Amino acid sequence: MAAVADLSRPALEALQAPFHIGTVTLRVTDLPGLTAFYRDSIGLGVIAETADASDLGIDGEVLVRLERGATRPASAAGLFHLAILLPARADLADWLAHAAAIRLPLEGASDHLVSEALYLADPEGNGIEIYRDRPRADWPRRDGAIRMATERLDLQALLAEARGGRYAGMPAGTRMGHIHLRVGDTAAAEAFYAGALGFELMVRYPGASFLASGGYHHHIAGNVWSSRGAGPRQPGEAGLAAFEIVARDATDLAMMRRRMLEAGGRETTTGAAIDDPWGNRLALVPGQG
Repeated sequence: MAAVADLSRPALEALQAPFHIGTVTLRVTDLPGLTAFYRDSIGLGVIAETADASDLGIDGEVLVRLERGATRPASAAGLFHLAILLPARADLADWLAHAAAIRLPLEGASDHLVSEALYLADPEGNGIEIYRDRPRADWPRRDGAIRMATERLDLQALLAEARGGRYAGMPAGTRMGHIHLRVGDTAAAEAFYAGALGFELMVRYPGASFLASGGYHHHIAGNVWSSRGAGPRQPGEAGLAAFEIVARDATDLAMMRRRMLEAGGRETTTGAAIDDPWGNRLALVPGQG
């Protein structure tokens, strides 16, 4: 399912920011089974594979890393979903047709006004969102702020836009769009991601906060819908192991590195790393541009 980059496609809104989300690493119990799922059901290509880990992605970019050796989760905190961003609505339609053809069960389908999204979970319960953004100029606003909602997505209308033929995997240009976390407290999440790291609070829902860089609708979200009061995750728990914060340029890298170190993080060969209040690890890395 290898893809060739298509430079004629519009740049993804999520990536037009000082910082965006890179590789999401999951700790799993069934590495071969999860590798096959993300390859055959989700449509990512296998970039590298060993006995202990698999890297899957598009255009040579690793979107999901799977690591063997998970223990049973002890905390309700962790991953709510990782969100894979497709370049266009027709790509979302093609993926929906593929999911229907292989009888892949969906858990939801929503129109968020700024985006259209399909929801499911992998065989180990890790949430996944497959989505496409509307153009930024079409995002509704109220008093200057982005307005989001959760409305019904018309799946039959979306399917009508599928291009037919054998599904060849996710298209070139597909990237990780955002990550949504289960946290113990949204105020604490805002204090960490906005107060310490400098992400901008974009939208509040009841029990959820959405934060972003560069005016995107959200790169990081946290909710307490099933995790209110949750404490830190323990090392080795199944599910989310880490996710990357990708810096657009050297200036942005230096800025976020300083913020992470001042918040108690540690230096790495790529920049810095820090754990949020629930033990979710963030790794700062430079962009490739």
